[in-house]
Amino acid sequence: MQTAVILHRCILPAMLLMALACPAHADGTPRVSPATTATQAGLVDIHQLSPDIAEDIKYAGSDNFVGAPVDGYLAPKCLLLKPAAEALARVEHDLQAQHQRLKLFDCYRPARAVKHFVRWAGDLADQRTKAAHYPLLDKSQLLGDYIAPVSGHSRGATVDLTLMQCDTTGAHCTPLDMGTDFDYFGTRANTDSPEASAAQHANREVLRHAMEREGFRNYAMEWWHYTLSPEPTPDTIYDVPVQ
Repeated sequence: MQTAVILHRCILPAMLLMALACPAHADGTPRVSPATTATQAGLVDIHQLSPDIAEDIKYAGSDNFVGAPVDGYLAPKCLLLKPAAEALARVEHDLQAQHQRLKLFDCYRPARAVKHFVRWAGDLADQRTKAAHYPLLDKSQLLGDYIAPVSGHSRGATVDLTLMQCDTTGAHCTPLDMGTDFDYFGTRANTDSPEASAAQHANREVLRHAMEREGFRNYAMEWWHYTLSPEPTPDTIYDVPVQ
């Protein structure tokens, strides 16, 4: 997700998106790759580079703000363009020296999944996930400010994740307290939110420093959201299924 004070979903607010995210066609619409498979798009499974990295791919199941499997997610996999996958694998490797590991919630996101998000946001009668994901907001506020028609995830170099602390053997890993769950719509999810405790800020900083060392930049409105910089294909989005 991307929250702004405005919160964000991993889907940037529309105005910001047009300005920064997908410059492509003269009319401002993003360029959609003609690729029909992950191989054609240059997307690789992170497990090819980091076989043991932990995953909880939320949109492949029902434990997400939509409350159902999301269009385009046919398997719980993390796909990324190869440069982003290689950088993420290096983060995971580096963290293991501190007995820490990553846990992935979302990686590449098909454009059709974002359309599913928009349809869900327009269905004001569906309030099943309000308590967990937008307890302080009316659902009518989400479309536009929080859920936009294009996501940076669809460019293949953005990942949503958290940090786990493991025992000295590297096993029995537990997610650190970051102050909110993944995909929480609210200012408390902002990376530097004053609503988070000192310990929660410290955990967010450990994650941010680990990701920044390998070239990822944080989206300030979501502590879990990171994009490789520079992006391999900044002007192109993809719509191949995750499978």
